Parts: sequence; structure tokens; C-alpha cells
Amino acid sequence: MSKLTFGMRRRIKRRLSGEKPTIWIGKSGASKELLKEVEKQLEKNEMVKVKVLKSALEGNKAKEIALRIAEQTRASLVEVRGHTFMLYKRRKK
Repeated sequence: MSKLTFGMRRRIKRRLSGEKPTIWIGKSGASKELLKEVEKQLEKNEMVKVKVLKSALEGNKAKEIALRIAEQTRASLVEVRGHTFMLYKRRKK
């Protein structure tokens, strides 16, 4: 997990702010299939925007879910805003 600089964080936020989330977390939560999809999109685009649906929360906060997914995919958590969060993972060369 790489440390993001302020400039990188700002650039990622600007890039993804107008985008719709490409992954939605439903009542099945952070399943293996969901984690695979997150990794696939990170590998392709370096960044991904994820929306946590209310049915997935069940007492958890979106930030807790975001941190868990970031840890499991070895990505950096850029920002959590409401039920939406952004992840960044530098592409392997």
C-alpha cells in the first residue's frame, strides 16, 4: 500500500468526482467475487469508485468497509464521502 501525496489524492478526486461508481456493494458485502472485480478494475485503471448500498452496511460504517477492502486489495483509500469511496493502486510495470 503506497502513501498518497496530497497532489495525487487531489488529482484522483478530481478525476473520479464526475464519474459514477463502477462497483456497488450490496447485501452480500465484500465477497471474493467483489474483491476480484475491484482488483481487476484497479489493475486496468489504477483507480476505482465504489458505492456501498444501505443493505450492505448492517451497523458498519462505509469507512470501515472501505478500509477493509483497501487492506485486502493492497490499495490506498483516497476518500470516503457518504456511502461512496475511492481506491487507488499503482499499476505494476
